[in-house]
Amino acid sequence: MASTTEIADALIACQDCAGSIAPITSGDPAFDIPRAYEVLAAINARREAEGWVPVGRKIGFTNHTIWERYGVDQPMWAPVWSNSVHLAEHGAATLPLAGFVRPRIEPEVVFKLGAVPPSGDDPMALMAAVEWIAAGFEIVQSIFPDWRFAAADCTAASGLHAALLVGTPLAVTAANRAELVSRLASFELTLARDGAGVDRGTGSNVLGSPLNALAHLIRLLAGQPRFAPLAAGEIVTTGTVTDAWPVRRNETWQSHYGNLGVEGLRLRFA
Repeated sequence: MASTTEIADALIACQDCAGSIAPITSGDPAFDIPRAYEVLAAINARREAEGWVPVGRKIGFTNHTIWERYGVDQPMWAPVWSNSVHLAEHGAATLPLAGFVRPRIEPEVVFKLGAVPPSGDDPMALMAAVEWIAAGFEIVQSIFPDWRFAAADCTAASGLHAALLVGTPLAVTAANRAELVSRLASFELTLARDGAGVDRGTGSNVLGSPLNALAHLIRLLAGQPRFAPLAAGEIVTTGTVTDAWPVRRNETWQSHYGNLGVEGLRLRFA
């Protein structure tokens, strides 16, 4: 059985060199979620020592409609970094794919926290801690061949995070808070590639609402004392509303968020 440090070393090497590795669980069936977060903590410490700056969190596998396809049965989280987050200008951006391993695109809802969010499931209380919401494209990658892994594998591998594109913020105010809470659970998102529709989903795919994903992350972190709790100023991307789709160079992907009120994204891959 490989040590935590050995596993972290192998995963970092694959992430840095666009390499591949067999799932950890294939060689160690006892490798589980608690061990995976030990590995994640080791990776995070190494990245910070290298000068990486954490700016928020990604929550993965909150879309319960795709759990069976990917062989997972629960959400997980990982940090997002200043060098992995990109801001779209006027809703559009270009992103090079070099260095990514089997990349896929996920349209998501992104929150910027204006205050420490409370524990519990009260959506209005949670939304009161959100400064703004925005469209997001998370680019995820699998260093595991054929996108075959267990939940512990993808948790250890930094939640499969590669990059996050954040769109134009929509400020959360006392005037629109209740309407946003309602629409987050019901809005319809459409995803297109080169102008042709590819997929669609609703906010309810994300644990019933992206706000429920935020509540889940708060509970998860409360049981993980080695990690810092959420803080004001962090961005949180809440998980894909549709399936995750493979992407290639020279493709242009677009998202539309229906009646949610946020501007969708247009992303070209170079």
